[in-house]
Amino acid sequence: MIGHLAYAVGSPCPTLVLDARHLPRDRDALLAALGDARRWMSDAGGDHVLKVALIEPSKHPLCDLDYRFIQALPGDHGKFDLLGSCGHSVLSAITSAAESGMVPRLVPGQRVRVNVLNNGDYLACEVDEVTKESTRFTMHFLQTPPRPVSAMLLDGSPVTTLEVDGTHVDVSLVSAGNPYVFVGAKGAGVETADELFADDSALFDRLGRIRVAAAEHLGMPTDSVFPKIAVTIPGEDGNLVVRAISVPSWHPTLAMTGTACLGVAAGIEGSIPWQAAQEAGCGDEVISVVTPGGVVEVFAAMSIQDDERHVAWITVGDKRVDFHGSFFIEPLAHFQFKETSECLSESAA
Repeated sequence: MIGHLAYAVGSPCPTLVLDARHLPRDRDALLAALGDARRWMSDAGGDHVLKVALIEPSKHPLCDLDYRFIQALPGDHGKFDLLGSCGHSVLSAITSAAESGMVPRLVPGQRVRVNVLNNGDYLACEVDEVTKESTRFTMHFLQTPPRPVSAMLLDGSPVTTLEVDGTHVDVSLVSAGNPYVFVGAKGAGVETADELFADDSALFDRLGRIRVAAAEHLGMPTDSVFPKIAVTIPGEDGNLVVRAISVPSWHPTLAMTGTACLGVAAGIEGSIPWQAAQEAGCGDEVISVVTPGGVVEVFAAMSIQDDERHVAWITVGDKRVDFHGSFFIEPLAHFQFKETSECLSESAA
């Protein structure tokens, strides 16, 4: 079976993109096959590839691709998490789909609409620039119909107090793409960007414990990578400074789903990101988010309906994807050959 490898700049690792039509539909059989593929890739030097995207032409009449994200977990080639999505991997999947002919060759101005099977998200990904080396995108997280911001609060409140290490920690629990735990400067025990961006193992471990406490509070599995966690503090130039944890270490930037969550949360009065945005002097338009790996911009389009803010869409722009190539995955060969053989048999009959 042919696999494709693409890297969205700012992501922790490349994404392996596979055609879902050639893989088992049964969950256990699918994960067993992916486990075999991971072992084979590990032997070939690809143990760092922890993101898998399964794509096929969409059954949704308004979408181009059906997409399912699978997070491979480090340490055990047969262990995966299917609870969330990944915006960086969506863009890698679109790039690979164009290379394989599943969608037309990408050109500036083109929009590829993606139906995310993991969580029901509907994404419109606009092509901004195409070169021989890479493709740049703007991603729109569409909320159809517009969703009230209260529906994005996992606990029904802008701030939730958790008990961690014998103390109380205020967090905001928000979901707009993936569930996120936002922690402020006080909860993280930092004051400046330099402190937040330092190689601080104690901070990393503390955030891990806060994340587990949030998962327990929400009734989610503590061994899942979701909810994810990010620290949000006010910047000095009217921006927000953010650092997040990925799998299995610090995120080099911030996940696109995390950026989308942050864009929404900054508009929810009283939330941790809202407090940081107010202190930083962020406006109601585009918010600049400073991460260890660079700056990303997010805009959440909101309107007032029935005396409550509703989100129509969230835009994250200027994301670059590099296509790394296609290769034959030996452990998955029998799935594609089996399908080809069955098609020939049907034709002969």
